[in-house]
Amino acid sequence: MKQTLKKLCPIAAALLLIFLDQSTKLFAASRLKNQADYPLFPGILEFSYLENTGAAFSSFMGKQSFLITVTAIAMLFLILKYLQIPEKKAEHYFPLKAALLLIISGGIGNLADRVLNGYVIDFIYFVPIDFPKFNVADCYVCIGMAFFAYLCFFHYKEEELDFLFTLKRK
Repeated sequence: MKQTLKKLCPIAAALLLIFLDQSTKLFAASRLKNQADYPLFPGILEFSYLENTGAAFSSFMGKQSFLITVTAIAMLFLILKYLQIPEKKAEHYFPLKAALLLIISGGIGNLADRVLNGYVIDFIYFVPIDFPKFNVADCYVCIGMAFFAYLCFFHYKEEELDFLFTLKRK
């Protein structure tokens, strides 16, 4: 029973993160589409609806089949790597699992948009730096990647991450 719960917790966490992402996108679509931008903090943070048919910084605009394929392959690869994390030192690798869970959840959240809508809903806009609009899934991916990089460079020893570079489970 305890093992089953241990395996279901990450799935439940990922589903919750994906649900939160999709909920914010549905809310943005229902409240912001065809509406004026909504300044949350005028001159700093706005909510503004965008149907993005590209990837980061609007690259690969209109290449949905390519983006769906690449994202699906990347998510499958990351799930495989998540499953290869040694269970013997579960607590030791918890931060790595959390980072990968964020990246996977964000990737799946945006993949769901691409498959269901043909575009990703972006709605968060930082005015001072004119940063491209983004969404909650993008936040998951960026935070997860920054955390993952930190862990790889400063937290874990090189040999503790050997499993990331093999296809077999140890």
